[in-house]
Amino acid sequence: METNTILNNNNILPTAEGFFGNYGGQFLPDGLKEEFQKITECFEKLKNDVIFNKELNDLLNYYVGRPSPVYFAKNLSEKYGAEIYLKREDLNHTGAHKINHCLGEALLAKKMGKKKIIAETGAGQHGVATATAAALLGLECDIYMGEVDIQKAQPNVERMKILGANVVSVKSGTMTLKEAVDEAFIAYSKEYETALYAIGSVVGPHPFPMIVEHFQTIVGKEAHRQILEMTGDLPNHVVACVGGGSNAIGIFNGFLNEDSVKIYGVEPMGKGEKLGENAASITYGKEGILHGFKCLLLQDEEGNPANAYSVASGLDYPGVGPKHCFLHDSGRVNYVTVNDKEAVSAFYELSRLEGIIPALESSHAVAYAFKLAQANPNEKILVNLSGRGDKDIAFVLEKYPLK
Repeated sequence: METNTILNNNNILPTAEGFFGNYGGQFLPDGLKEEFQKITECFEKLKNDVIFNKELNDLLNYYVGRPSPVYFAKNLSEKYGAEIYLKREDLNHTGAHKINHCLGEALLAKKMGKKKIIAETGAGQHGVATATAAALLGLECDIYMGEVDIQKAQPNVERMKILGANVVSVKSGTMTLKEAVDEAFIAYSKEYETALYAIGSVVGPHPFPMIVEHFQTIVGKEAHRQILEMTGDLPNHVVACVGGGSNAIGIFNGFLNEDSVKIYGVEPMGKGEKLGENAASITYGKEGILHGFKCLLLQDEEGNPANAYSVASGLDYPGVGPKHCFLHDSGRVNYVTVNDKEAVSAFYELSRLEGIIPALESSHAVAYAFKLAQANPNEKILVNLSGRGDKDIAFVLEKYPLK
């Protein structure tokens, strides 16, 4: 078991103002700027603090169950012709990678003297992880979730309530993730003196993307070591799904400096290429400002954030993390797409061939790995399996019934 879980990220870092090239930054009302400076200063101090890191390390190792294993998917490999490996973030306590940064954010809130955590959630994985961290550390917890997503992910809604969280149904707009973030930010702007906004991905105004990335980088550091121990070599390809992009940045950071490794971020193509039918922000987006930061953003004709859609509630966000935008522009990471049907097919395929039920979000990465395997026989493909699919079972069986 690792004794030094949290390590500094020596890869691409933002400027002091939080920019990755043209993307990121901090676009806030004047009333919040002083508070965000306090958050930045506290985080910069704590990330190198021995006592803080020991407390977080102990929770990650003995509470979450890190390191999560890398698993060789023998049956999938035999069928698709390449060596497919899965980084099993689905095995973490709460069932996804989200717990990695939620514990960090909750500890940060405690150190700042806050009494409450406010958060948004799409599929409910971030909500469950935030509620879990709040329960453990004695914090109040308000979770904002779109009504559409509440209906899709009832098991996670019930988990949040059992854990003591106040789940606030958001019924504006499309009633999905973007509106949940809107409402959470509004609530936070009224309670920032006693609450911390525990954002769910590498998005939002600086320092939020930097904070989440810091706590997720452990995924890639573990995976880099594990794949070398298992195979004696690096993977040829690393694949992760991208909504806001927290799980992807986590694993990508372990391999960005390895020139021989090709990296793929898989965006949700949803139902098709038309605006409103997908959430492929990098593929179809233009520079714009959303939720206090600049990114590649799906926009309508008037330049407003457009409606986003994906079968996976955790991916239907019209923007994407600023570092992903930068990595796209630099050419270091290839951003590709998978549609709903391909993702659901991969959901069933992984379940039937390996006995692992993946989250619909993660299924997008699995689906693209199948394509890579067929095009690159005998090569090594490492997939970040960011979450498990318990939350999706009822929805998938209803909308895509077994044949």
